[in-house]
Amino acid sequence: MNYVRLGNTGTKVSQICLGCMSYAEGSKGAHPWALNEEQSRPFYKKALDLGINFFDTANAYSVGTSEEILGRAMRDMARREDIVIATKVYVPMRDTPNGKGLSRKEIFFEIDASLKRLGTDYVDLYQIHRFDNETPIEETLEALHDVVKAGKVRYIGASSMYAYQFSKALYLADLHGWTRFVTMQPHYNLLYREEEREMLRLCLEEKIGVLPWSPLARGRLARTWAERGETNRAQTDAFGKKLYSHTEEADEKVVNAVQKIAEQRGVPMSQVALAWVRQQPAITAPIVGATKLHQLEDAVASLSITLSKEECESLESPYIPHSISIG
Repeated sequence: MNYVRLGNTGTKVSQICLGCMSYAEGSKGAHPWALNEEQSRPFYKKALDLGINFFDTANAYSVGTSEEILGRAMRDMARREDIVIATKVYVPMRDTPNGKGLSRKEIFFEIDASLKRLGTDYVDLYQIHRFDNETPIEETLEALHDVVKAGKVRYIGASSMYAYQFSKALYLADLHGWTRFVTMQPHYNLLYREEEREMLRLCLEEKIGVLPWSPLARGRLARTWAERGETNRAQTDAFGKKLYSHTEEADEKVVNAVQKIAEQRGVPMSQVALAWVRQQPAITAPIVGATKLHQLEDAVASLSITLSKEECESLESPYIPHSISIG
């Protein structure tokens, strides 16, 4: 396993981050493809055995049960000081006027709720899941600064938003002396590269760590075009269908290019797609989900692959501009 700095901090994280959305309690609104706690534990054990020390979840994943399962697994399998836990806030958690968003009230409530579910005194990386257009960004930034100063959070990060919004947040934090975002978690993969236009350039300039979500495009880059839609997730993932439903002709060419290189190298397609993401400027660690143990092994194996300039060009050349999607 390779370890790199988390953005411009001194904390080291594995170059593969395990995404924990798939590990949840089904009765609490989990996705149809999610694994229950008993099924999930081998994945946490395998991740730790492979050297992964970075785990990403969110309060909204199955109404908090993902945090609970992660917390119990880490208490049983690892030392708290050796792992990096990331979670998120923003998505509705209660059907009440203040049950969502990034107000000071909600951030203070949700960080305590997340800590209780995780069974820990602090979160290493607390991320805003999306931008809140209903709350002044100054209010959000000061609240995040205060939970850091209270010792409940070590670092703060952000997720999908427009680059101008992220730039404004960084500027205001500097202006007021508030804690600065150290990471950005964008939607980025070979089928969706719009973040290259502004966000990745901004992150490079500001020394922000980038943690791409869906680096395999919901599995579309892990299997041949003919095999698309065969998995339970592909058949039931309405959000994924929304993300990748309008550019199939161009996407097919990209998938075929991944398949060709994978066959030439004798490796799974997922390893090629992940290697490409990892080689892009500003990338710290792609967030990889896994519901089969070999998927974790393939993700870690991708770290040993370095694509040539010619291979990267063949993967990138079929791409066409996509409509902006911030999730």
